[in-house]
Amino acid sequence: MTALSSHNSLFLAACHGIASAMAAGFLAVIAKENPMTRFFASLSLAALLTAAVPAYATVPLNQNQHITDSLVAAKVGDSIRKTCPSITARMFTVLGKMNDLEAYARAQGYTEAEVKAFLKDPVEKKRINALATAYLKKAGAVEGDAESYCVAGKAEIAKGTLAGSLLKSWK
Repeated sequence: MTALSSHNSLFLAACHGIASAMAAGFLAVIAKENPMTRFFASLSLAALLTAAVPAYATVPLNQNQHITDSLVAAKVGDSIRKTCPSITARMFTVLGKMNDLEAYARAQGYTEAEVKAFLKDPVEKKRINALATAYLKKAGAVEGDAESYCVAGKAEIAKGTLAGSLLKSWK
């Protein structure tokens, strides 16, 4: 008698026989599920191992256009929300997009250490800030003019851009 069936016998005895009619069916279900459970467990493990071995990154982080565009959009959104009093961040969306970008970077083969080093690099921060400033200027935002940032922010929200998806306006 296995530990499982021994446990089941004790359980059935403890239940005063109420579940004794279900005992055979319960054991039959366990017997039927075992091969499928093992199959899905194997499949899950294979998927996990495949996901754990990312493809090798083909370009340096600062040359990955998706990552650059995402970071610029985040900086644009952050600048708008800090300058315009009627626009705020959608924090859950921001966190979700951050997680998506991290997953994207990992899928591209970048390590956590590479990503952290890239995000802390003062040269890269300056480059992203310059791209965001140029984007905002093109969108009509004027430094020192909060209303121009509000107009630019509302336009981003209306167009459904990545920066706009990170923001909400209550006016």
